[in-house]
Amino acid sequence: MRNRTLINGFIFISSIFLISSSSAETVSLEYKGFYDRLKQVNKQNYPLVELAFSVPITPDCTIVSGSITTENDQYPLTYSKQQRLFIPYDPQLKSDRGLVNIKVAGEAKQCAIAMQVRAKETKQGFTQTELLALTEDMNKLLDGLQGFPMKYFRKPINGLSFEFTDMQNQTVNVVIDDVETIAKEKYTLTVEQINQLKQISFTQKPSIISPLVTQ
Repeated sequence: MRNRTLINGFIFISSIFLISSSSAETVSLEYKGFYDRLKQVNKQNYPLVELAFSVPITPDCTIVSGSITTENDQYPLTYSKQQRLFIPYDPQLKSDRGLVNIKVAGEAKQCAIAMQVRAKETKQGFTQTELLALTEDMNKLLDGLQGFPMKYFRKPINGLSFEFTDMQNQTVNVVIDDVETIAKEKYTLTVEQINQLKQISFTQKPSIISPLVTQ
């Protein structure tokens, strides 16, 4: 697999998932590419984290509709308003050479599919033990996605990123061991900070918890 880049916790994969149509708004991508990555997650035990596929939220990349098709069947493609794609893990779809079809509002060549490691569940408070367990699971999953022997050249993640959506210019109070601070759309913790705290809480549950990756 070529040209794979990790940016802010997202893995952009151009060799398989790059949307490269020059004129059509509806693009068909091989289901096999999604299946192979989902298989990597399902064959191992990562109880705390998952893979999320998404399309960038831009005027050209706004999703209009989506479907999963085979030669004989068609199924709806579920996606959220944040443009996360909910791709099923189904060996039969791979066997039937399924296609994931995405119709976007603008020029499809401007869009790419992003894959991100995320916490399966979020909540308003975490202990140090819980944060360290999340970090460990994220590192293990990213190692699996890198494959052998490239995982030995990947640096561990730098911490965790907590994202808050639909804020409408509001702020979130963050309390670490009785010390309060304020965050807006994102709050980050480095591994060093995690190792020093006992617990953290938020006045609003994070929408996404993902790896913190710095250069």
